[in-house]
Amino acid sequence: MTGMTETLRVAGTAATGGLVLRPWRADDVETVIEAYGDPEISRWTARPITSREDARCWLDIQRRGRENGTRLSFAVCAAVEAHTEQAVHADRSGRSDHSGQSGRGDQLGALEGLVLGNVSLRWTDASGPGNAEVGYWVMAHARGQGVAPRAVEALSRWSFATFADDGLRRIELIHQVDNLASCRVAAKTGYLFERLLPAEPPYPRDGHLHVREAD
Repeated sequence: MTGMTETLRVAGTAATGGLVLRPWRADDVETVIEAYGDPEISRWTARPITSREDARCWLDIQRRGRENGTRLSFAVCAAVEAHTEQAVHADRSGRSDHSGQSGRGDQLGALEGLVLGNVSLRWTDASGPGNAEVGYWVMAHARGQGVAPRAVEALSRWSFATFADDGLRRIELIHQVDNLASCRVAAKTGYLFERLLPAEPPYPRDGHLHVREAD
C-alpha cells in the first residue's frame, strides 16, 4: 500500500454535488491554515496549526504516511463535472492533472473544485494491517452538505475492497463524547457504537469507539 496516489470520486445526486478525494499537495498550505484556524476543527485536534511552517509540517506528515503505507489522507474537494464525460464513483488511475486550485481535471472528465475537508485512514504498528482508523474534518463553508458522511462512506468502501488481500477487516471511528456531529456521521455510515473509551491526554473527555467491519 506504499506510495499510493489514487484519486477517488463520489457521484453527486439531485440534492448534492459530487466529490473528488485526492492526495494532499504541497501547495495546499493556505487551505490547511484556514481549516485549522476554525475553532470547530481545532478544538478536536491534538496539535494546533497557526503558521505556514505548521501547515507544511502537517502536509509532510500526510505525504510520508502515504509513502510508507501508514496513512492515506485525502483532500475532499467539490467535483465540477466536465461536459463530455461522467464522474465515476472510485477511479484508481491516479492520472489527475493538478496544475491549479480550480479547474483541475483528468481523462475521466471530473474537475476538482474547492477543498471542502479532509478524510483519512491510518494504521499503527499496534493495530496491524487488519485494523485501521478513519478520521475527517469539514471546513466551515462546506458544513451542512453531507460532505463528511459521503467522504467517509466512499473511503471506507474503497479501503475494504482495496486492502482485503492485506487483511483489512475492521475500521474504527473514534470521537470525544461531546462531538455530536461525529456521532451522527458514524451512524450514517454504518459505524456501530462498540464501547466508551476513558479520557486520556491530549483529550480531556471520554470517547466513543464506533466500528465498521468488512462485509
